[in-house]
Amino acid sequence: MAGFLDRAKEQAQRGLAQGKEKVEEVQAQRQGSDLLKRLGAAYYAEQRGSGSAAEVQQALSAVEQHIAQHGDGFLRGN
Repeated sequence: MAGFLDRAKEQAQRGLAQGKEKVEEVQAQRQGSDLLKRLGAAYYAEQRGSGSAAEVQQALSAVEQHIAQHGDGFLRGN
């Protein structure tokens, strides 16, 4: 009986770990998408004359930092 409970507990812990990993992945994808929107808005503002190249560069740096930390999976879409 104890072996069964140990296996059930182990499976539950694995399931929780996988769920937490998936949540973190989704959060990273959302953050990446938000950074891309920010980059697009900065670029658009620059092209329209109301933004600056520095803002575009700052947004691009944030995207590149996110890619270095989390990978580029968010670029492929959902």
